[in-house]
Amino acid sequence: MVSSYLVIARDGAAQIEVKRSKFLCTLQRVSTEDAARAVVERLRKEHWDARHHCSAFVLGPDAAVQRSSDDGEPSGTAGAPMLEVLRGAGVSDVVAVVTRWFGGTLLGAGGLVRAYGDAVRAALDEVGILERRRLLTFDLSVSHADAGRLESDLRSRGIDVLGTTYDARAVLRVAVPEAAAFQALLAELSAGSVTAVPVGELWTP
Repeated sequence: MVSSYLVIARDGAAQIEVKRSKFLCTLQRVSTEDAARAVVERLRKEHWDARHHCSAFVLGPDAAVQRSSDDGEPSGTAGAPMLEVLRGAGVSDVVAVVTRWFGGTLLGAGGLVRAYGDAVRAALDEVGILERRRLLTFDLSVSHADAGRLESDLRSRGIDVLGTTYDARAVLRVAVPEAAAFQALLAELSAGSVTAVPVGELWTP
């Protein structure tokens, strides 16, 4: 199972100009095909005066879903090179849309491939990349008297404490990248008196 993958650090855009044609690449974080296509349609309406809105997207922790569209450009000159740049950067959960305003000079197939790829590279440089990690979540049931000390000890060891609820006992919810090492640490900190109950998993950020 994939435990981490790369995503864009934020949504953003960058524009390049090649022989008076303008190429505006918009990058947005998305998690579904519908969301990716909605971004394309939004930009199509927003930049209605542009000739092309070419797109590529990669989805999922394992980058299982990959699609691209030339949107009227010669086959293979826009969507494919855009997708290749995303693959090369190793990013997923992202849609790239390059909006082109024609400048009056034909660029040829090679020129288009370079321009669309360069637009995506420029946008990736603009937004940055970060690592998304899969974390396992556990609940720890402790006495009210011990809750504060255990939380402090866990945080000091770099454990993410997501929150604490108080009922008959205090329950700390934690998120960790790996179960076995955490179980060993918990046994050490609690002298074996606290059991970690698996809850599920989450991806961050």
